Parts: sequence; structure tokens; C-alpha cells
Amino acid sequence: VQLQASGGGLVQPGGSLRLSCAASGFIFSEFNMGWFRQAPGKEREFVAAISWSGIRQYYGESVEGRFTVSRDNAKNTVDLQMNNLQPEDTGIYYCGVDRIDKRLIVPMKEDGYEGWGQGTQVTVSS
Repeated sequence: VQLQASGGGLVQPGGSLRLSCAASGFIFSEFNMGWFRQAPGKEREFVAAISWSGIRQYYGESVEGRFTVSRDNAKNTVDLQMNNLQPEDTGIYYCGVDRIDKRLIVPMKEDGYEGWGQGTQVTVSS
């Protein structure tokens, strides 16, 4: 399993970024995918997840209504569109793949995923 997140950067409050995660080494279309983030000194936090079919999306409370997760099973990518970013969104963003293929219940906890990769840094600051 290889996951490579990209698209992070420095953005002002209220701005937008689009993260992308490129996947390889497994049958991407058969696995739920998740996005998590980790701020300095804090535990990794659930941000969003999408079912293997792409039909169902789930969001953490703090990002609901601002972030949108999507996937392209033909390109083996999962994206996270982040709008109205705030300083509390600062952190390293990681994508993870569900430990179980075609799981009907999409996990929203870190231990449900694997293959994190290095992540991409998002900094929201004026």
C-alpha cells in the first residue's frame, strides 16, 4: 500500500485548498478512504471519509459544511476540497485506506485505516 498526499500549503483565513491523495499497491475501488489531520501536540483527528463506491461521505464536526471529499476510482485518487479555512485547520493532513475491503460501515477512527504516508502540511495564518 502506498499513499501520497499533496496540495498543502500556506493560506489565509477564509481561503481554500484542495488536497489530493494518490494511491497504489491495492485495488483502490474496493476500499473506503479517509482523511485525518494532526496538529502539533494533538492526536490525529478524523476529517472526512468516503465509501469505496464514492456514494457515501462522512465528515468530522469541525469541518462539516466547509470540506468536501471525493474520489476518482479510474485515477486512484481521493481529494479533499477545503473551503473557508481557519487557523484551527492547521496541521498535517494524511490519507488512509480502510483495513478491510468493501466494508459497508465506513470507519471514522484512526485504527480503521492504514498506509498513512508522509502527509501534507496545511497552515492557515494571516
